[in-house]
Amino acid sequence: MMLSPDQAEADLSWTQSDPETMLNGLKSAGCASDEPAEGEERDKCKAEPPLSREEKRRRRRATAKYRSAHATRERIRVEAFNVAFAELRKLLPTLPPDKKLSKIEILRLAICYISYLNHVLDV
Repeated sequence: MMLSPDQAEADLSWTQSDPETMLNGLKSAGCASDEPAEGEERDKCKAEPPLSREEKRRRRRATAKYRSAHATRERIRVEAFNVAFAELRKLLPTLPPDKKLSKIEILRLAICYISYLNHVLDV
């Protein structure tokens, strides 16, 4: 089954998890009748076996709409992560004050600075 990027999830048969709904869909396609199917009808009924949970997930993730939404969520997450590092960087003393530090350098400097402040409080 080929998915088009603009196809709505509600239109896809694999999004229906209710067995009764799926059975009604098969009956409307002529696949669940009591009489034996012939020719093309028989092939149509056997063409697509039920999909596993993993295959359903894989197909859902293959849509352009899903990829776009995921990319947006990831962009927001990374931006929040970078803002948190920038705020932490502003609190750390360095010479010169505007020195560019990598994320690992910021974390290591923060650990050292916290240790120093604890030492100052203990004395």
